[in-house]
Amino acid sequence: MIQLLTNSSVLFVSFLSMECVAWLAHKYIMHGFGWFLHKDHHQKEIEGFFEKNDFFFLIFAIPGILCFLFGSVYYSIYLLMIGSGITLYGAAYFFVHEIFIHQRFNAFRNIDSSYLRAIRRAHKMHHKHLTKNNGESFGMLWVPIKYFKTTKANRK
Repeated sequence: MIQLLTNSSVLFVSFLSMECVAWLAHKYIMHGFGWFLHKDHHQKEIEGFFEKNDFFFLIFAIPGILCFLFGSVYYSIYLLMIGSGITLYGAAYFFVHEIFIHQRFNAFRNIDSSYLRAIRRAHKMHHKHLTKNNGESFGMLWVPIKYFKTTKANRK
């Protein structure tokens, strides 16, 4: 039972830590030296289905893959749990960012919750900036309280 709780805790902390990693990477890499890949994500019209920004999905998958690889080779359940947390965050990112927010697939268009409206509002505010400078709201799942207030006010 203790091992199950420990493994679950490692997975959960890994998942939560990825929000911090994503925020830092988004602010300092994507809106920094990696802007050449991220720039098209902030453009209004994009040709085709894929963006250069989609390369970040592959780049961010590497730590999870390495955790699975080394966890398997060295029989480390902790590395496997860390890899699982990273991978689950990647799946959450895909569903929330690509499917729900940017609606790259026709699904989940009519979901109504204050949390999801706040996520959409924060991301919309992020995308109002078309350059790499002066950005805001770099996270995905952790939404500043001000976006809950603005979505609540817009509903009335």
